[in-house]
Amino acid sequence: MPETTTDFAPAVIDAIADALGIDQSEVTLDATLIDELGAESIDLLDILFRIHRDTGVKIAVADVQELLQGGIPDDEFGDENEIVSEIGLAHLEKVLPQFDRAELNGPLRGEQVLGLVTVRNLVDLVAQRAAAGPDEQASPAETEAVA
Repeated sequence: MPETTTDFAPAVIDAIADALGIDQSEVTLDATLIDELGAESIDLLDILFRIHRDTGVKIAVADVQELLQGGIPDDEFGDENEIVSEIGLAHLEKVLPQFDRAELNGPLRGEQVLGLVTVRNLVDLVAQRAAAGPDEQASPAETEAVA
């Protein structure tokens, strides 16, 4: 089983290309899943399923959300108008190396945050989950459902 981020890149790229019905050459590490590659929510589920099938590493949509929000409560991550707060922006800069708030054209809305996720972010998340081991791969909600 692959152990480093670069080892997981081919499997993640294959999963994305297959799920979206696009050529692998279109799936670059810096491409955003939603905005550039055109993935939709249902496609994300398909991508995560394919990654699990091909690598044995289980990633849930909740894991992607946890990466993006980092446990910050909703009312602290964004305001009542769903505009990402200073706390949220600082967290996104920390977990998404490619994110630069100076490049924003106005406020970042909560619904836009998932559109920031790149192929590289997903590859890194898979590598982190794999390194954590099989017992740590299930999200807390899945663990509670099993118990």
